[in-house]
Amino acid sequence: MRKQSFIQGTLILLAAGIINRMLGFIPRIALPRIIGAEGVGLYQLVYPFFLVLVTVITGGIPLAIAKMVAEAEGENRPEKSRQILRTGLTLSVGLGIFFTIVALVSASWVSNVLLTDRRVYYTFIAMIPMIGIVAVSAIYRGYFQGRQNMIPSALSSVFESIVRIFFMLWFSWLLLPKGIALAAAGAMLGVTVGEIGGMLAILWQYYVITKKDKKTTPFLEQQPVEQESIPSNPEAVKSTSPILRRLLGVSIPVTASRLVGSFSYLLESIITVRSLALAGIATAAATAQYGSLQGMVIPLLLLPGALTSSLAVSLVPSLSEAAARKDLPTIHKRMHQALRLALVTGAPFAVLMYVLAVPLCNLLYGNADTAPMLKLMAPFALFLYVQAPLQAALQAMDKPGRALINTLIGAVVKIILIVILASQPDYGIYGAIIAIIVNSVLVTLLHGYSVVSLISLSLRITDTIKTLCAMIIMGAGVRYVYISIPIADAQWIQFLFASAIGMALYFGISLLAGLISLRDLDRLPFIKRWL
Repeated sequence: MRKQSFIQGTLILLAAGIINRMLGFIPRIALPRIIGAEGVGLYQLVYPFFLVLVTVITGGIPLAIAKMVAEAEGENRPEKSRQILRTGLTLSVGLGIFFTIVALVSASWVSNVLLTDRRVYYTFIAMIPMIGIVAVSAIYRGYFQGRQNMIPSALSSVFESIVRIFFMLWFSWLLLPKGIALAAAGAMLGVTVGEIGGMLAILWQYYVITKKDKKTTPFLEQQPVEQESIPSNPEAVKSTSPILRRLLGVSIPVTASRLVGSFSYLLESIITVRSLALAGIATAAATAQYGSLQGMVIPLLLLPGALTSSLAVSLVPSLSEAAARKDLPTIHKRMHQALRLALVTGAPFAVLMYVLAVPLCNLLYGNADTAPMLKLMAPFALFLYVQAPLQAALQAMDKPGRALINTLIGAVVKIILIVILASQPDYGIYGAIIAIIVNSVLVTLLHGYSVVSLISLSLRITDTIKTLCAMIIMGAGVRYVYISIPIADAQWIQFLFASAIGMALYFGISLLAGLISLRDLDRLPFIKRWL
């Protein structure tokens, strides 16, 4: 099996990420039009519980598998890679079965006691089957990432998105006549069907690739693998124990770190709605406001994060190999590449979301009520884009504990600010938004300080200054074009025209300032031929 380089792997995942984010906006746009902001709120209230359960089951295990498999492949020991995969599957599936039972038993209590809106019960039940499905898919994705083959993960995630979108919208539309509660449950059930499709896709690719590997491996080299895979072999059983210990040693701190973020999101959903109730906002209105924030605004902010997510995934095996060789120059090079790409590619989207917030929300969601929220959060989205590769670096360098502490500090500050601000009528939902902004800035700065002190990384401040200047010039250009150069009565044509001019302006400034070079463009397959 051919593995990809760091940049190639990132580009493969980036392509899949962009496709998934674009596909993901189909339900983001269509679902509010089908079930309304209130229905989206019911869906979003349940989603944090799913994230917590999945984090417990798979949180750090796929990353640990990617790291351990990368080390085993570096030592040219494919039989050890497969043993790591089997151990991870056993652990993750066992946890999946246990927490599926826990979720079924606690569904009524969660709906009636923890949450303020009892209508979430059906959506919660529809979410439960996903737990075990995600447990299996995540392990295989970690295995392929460890082998630095990002194609199976990319293809399965795109297939999952296509299946999910179709069934999500279909089920919600079918169940809408029975009420908003069942329509929201239908949307969640569609997500479950999508996860089944993604799991089947990656299992099929594993079967095909494994079959191909067996054909290309000489017969004499296959013999030890067959002997080692026999369960009754005492040596195989004995060698599983250190793999499990290492797997737990790597995954538990990462899981704990991600649990902080997941629990923070869960508490945020519960406390925000309760704080809005204290501010005098009715339950249905509070659910709708929370649905607008979490179901419309934040997904829009995270759309450019497709690159940073791809960078984070590719960064772990790449840094792990470099760290195993104690190759500090390569570590510095990879970090500078990741941070520059995250900053430079995310910046123009932040500008568009700030300057064109009103037409963007009008075009996507049919109203501009969410535009003030988007405009307030857009300038701070850059911190979110840079945060992902920084956290991935800490995990790859065997310092997940630092990421855990940083995330915990940010979570505590966010929850306290939500309680203080969102419960005041003067702030309302904007109190929660301020708390989320403070959290993203604080955690990113803490991660940055940890990475710099850990590997003695020298930050390139000039890149940040150049990017900010390019953003200001682009923002002024976009605003001028949108307001002063009308080319059509249709709002969407005017929006696309202003956006295209702004992107071209930003791209030109970035080339002149050295933020983007011809060497960067040379790595892109189609542009490489032209250059």
